[in-house]
Amino acid sequence: MSTGSLFANRVRPVLMGMCLPVALFCIGSAQLSADDVQAGKRKAEVACQTCHGTDGVATMAMVPNLSGQREDYTIIQLEAYRSGKRQHSQMSIIAQSLSDQDIRNLAAWYASIPISVTVPSE
Repeated sequence: MSTGSLFANRVRPVLMGMCLPVALFCIGSAQLSADDVQAGKRKAEVACQTCHGTDGVATMAMVPNLSGQREDYTIIQLEAYRSGKRQHSQMSIIAQSLSDQDIRNLAAWYASIPISVTVPSE
């Protein structure tokens, strides 16, 4: 069996099978409305800006930047703080006051803020 034939018959179907779920996840994640993003911005102004800034750029040492963070990661972390699976003296308290919708909105807001990375030249 030639290399091209091996790819066409065995590798390509496996790759396509792996890509479809990823594509469907990305499409589902991108369907948040502008209202969700704006609601997240409003919530960030109340609950997050002191430490993380409304623009997601941390204002204090040892506080992570949130701008450009993946929605799913932010949701998982906030739910972990709220449930007690993850502990932090301030975040555990703040997360207790967040509804599921608040968490999704905050995640949508911070994910919607574009970031850029500049790699230093050698």
